[in-house]
Amino acid sequence: MSHVVSSAENSAPEAVLPQVSTHLNEPTISDRLARFSRIRQFSGKQVAQLSVEDMGLQAMDDASPPKWHLAHTTWFFETFILENFEPEFKPFNPLFRHLFNSYYETVGTFYPRSQRGLLSRPSVSEVFEYRENVERRLQQLATQCDAQTWQQLEPLILLGTHHEQQHQELLFTDTLYNFSQNPLWPAYRPEQPGAKAPLTAVSELNFIEFEGGLYEMGADGSTFGFDNEFPVHSVYLRPYRLANRLITNDEYRQFIDDGGYQNAALWLSDGWATIQQQQWQQPIYWQRNGDGWQEFSLQGLRPLDPLAPVCHLSYFEADAFATWAGKRLPTEAEWEQAAANQPIVGNLLESDQLRPRPCAAKNGMQQLYGDVWEWTSSPYSPYPGYKPPAGPVGEYNGKFMCNQMVLRGGSCVTPADHIRATYRNFFPADARWQFSGLRLADEI
Repeated sequence: MSHVVSSAENSAPEAVLPQVSTHLNEPTISDRLARFSRIRQFSGKQVAQLSVEDMGLQAMDDASPPKWHLAHTTWFFETFILENFEPEFKPFNPLFRHLFNSYYETVGTFYPRSQRGLLSRPSVSEVFEYRENVERRLQQLATQCDAQTWQQLEPLILLGTHHEQQHQELLFTDTLYNFSQNPLWPAYRPEQPGAKAPLTAVSELNFIEFEGGLYEMGADGSTFGFDNEFPVHSVYLRPYRLANRLITNDEYRQFIDDGGYQNAALWLSDGWATIQQQQWQQPIYWQRNGDGWQEFSLQGLRPLDPLAPVCHLSYFEADAFATWAGKRLPTEAEWEQAAANQPIVGNLLESDQLRPRPCAAKNGMQQLYGDVWEWTSSPYSPYPGYKPPAGPVGEYNGKFMCNQMVLRGGSCVTPADHIRATYRNFFPADARWQFSGLRLADEI
């Protein structure tokens, strides 16, 4: 997020829009436009599940209406590409520049984030007209421009598609939160026919040792990267151990049953103050059902799967659980070193599960990618040598590098071609409406 997202609208303002590496292999125009079209079409498929009434919902300040996500991602392409490169540019609607600007001070004013749910107009149909208009004009510009202009357009189009993928993830998480406020417990999408049978066992929780040492961390420019992933720099890691898998719902239930939410000694000071103020007693979407638990999901209210990864935790909750377990959360450098040579496979968006699922018992590191974003103990701050890009792009990440914590690995609603070992998502420590969970770490 930011950000979510990381990245996603994951900082208090919104999904980050970091810089594109300039060291990518030369793509063709058809390559970039094919990716552009595929991702834009998926946004339309996402909201096909929603009613017109759903499209304007905003149940809290951090959750934007689906209609706004569709318009804002279009605003990006219009403002940062068409406005700068289209001959005789004319905006689709001049007022949209204000309505759908998220937080960019350098490109004008913006409508208050907390009031996006008040925008009954433009209508949903007009937002789709806006999307179609900008898509058509961008494709025409890309296919008719000269080679020099294309060199400037290509990284912006790629950036825009990754930005839209961040908002697609936010659209899932925001819709889940919006629906959770409805006592009818509506499902975004019912359970699919032929869904996987629940597992009866997962791997025993154990720890895999890593030697540590001097590690070169960060993006090297060989693939797309947001600016907060640069530059490559050396970090020294003490020998450490990482849990082979994510913490499950059943393991987190034991923390609850042992009085975890009532024991101040387990919590950071701000975390203890938060749970007292907010009266947290369990993860945000858990509900007691007699002697058991249910969980609200994009498939509606369903029995809690004890072996699935625990999800929708704040950093405070993840840290308190780790303290209760006698362990700690990994640093982002430890996580990245462990994930660097692992394939990007797992319960990601392409699995079409839309919720964390248990992982069948096997050897080695499991669930590094997908299921839930993994909280780390690392504050979101610039890497040594980081310099914000010049111009509006400089607003994407640098100004949010304060009072947030880093998450790694993606979730069940993160696309596989969007995540990587160096990806830095970030959220405030009390955020828990995202698909966020935890993996334990320890010293050797």
